[in-house]
Amino acid sequence: MTTDDAVSRTALRRPDRLFPAYVFDLDGTIYLGEGLLPGAKRLIEALRQRSIPVRFLSNNPTKDPEQYVDKLTRLGLPTPVGDIVNTVVTMTRWLLEHAPGQVVFPLGDPPLIRALQQAGIPMSEDPAEIDLVIASYDHGFDYRKLQIAFDALWFHRRARLIATHPDRYCPFPGGRGEPDVAAVIAAIEACTGVACEQHVGKPDPEMLALALSDLDLDPSEAIMTGDRLATDVRLARNAGAAGALVLTGDSGLEDLAATAPEHAPHYVLDRIDQLLPPAVWDELGWQDDAPAPT
Repeated sequence: MTTDDAVSRTALRRPDRLFPAYVFDLDGTIYLGEGLLPGAKRLIEALRQRSIPVRFLSNNPTKDPEQYVDKLTRLGLPTPVGDIVNTVVTMTRWLLEHAPGQVVFPLGDPPLIRALQQAGIPMSEDPAEIDLVIASYDHGFDYRKLQIAFDALWFHRRARLIATHPDRYCPFPGGRGEPDVAAVIAAIEACTGVACEQHVGKPDPEMLALALSDLDLDPSEAIMTGDRLATDVRLARNAGAAGALVLTGDSGLEDLAATAPEHAPHYVLDRIDQLLPPAVWDELGWQDDAPAPT
């Protein structure tokens, strides 16, 4: 065993019990790109066979929940649309509850724009009318949009800046990635001096509460699992839930070692199916040294 292996095994901590509900991040946790990560399929199927609720969360607003249903089904995990909550859902809900009737200027991709239109939320590109500038994952972000945001926030001084989520980049297979909404937020904040005052994605605990809202269950009874300390694990901590970090995506052992105890995960896994306790592995006949399943 190498030193790195020894450090890894020391850091790993598995649950010793089942939880009433399981909430998962998607990209980097359940799948990466167009492939399921090892153990994901048999884990979700085992939970469902026990009638334990499973929910999925994503900070990615470039897809609507129906597109996630299509992807999970294509990957062999058919999922009801109501079991998926992403920042398209949370932003729409937040605006309806906290800013009814306010005019928004969304810097985002078509799924977010469609959802706002379908919800009847007024939108405008006239800086004199805009109440809220929404920074999001926007593949069409350009200087024209930045100027509109600048005028609404700095010149007219009437708008507020909010965002779908705080992620710095979106990871791709092969170790690559692309800039995420934090780059859009930073551009707007840099030129206006106006700080973003609200994120509606992870780690906002309201996202977890929304995902579990159809269950007679407090978020503190669930376990939230993901690959990012700053969003997934922080969400669990903010909501009072158990948090598990899986080392198949963004955050690694070095990040974990630098994390303050109050922000650390309760459990650390090197593959997602280790979320089930050893007793359940024994019951199912699963083996640690078996070839990596999907």
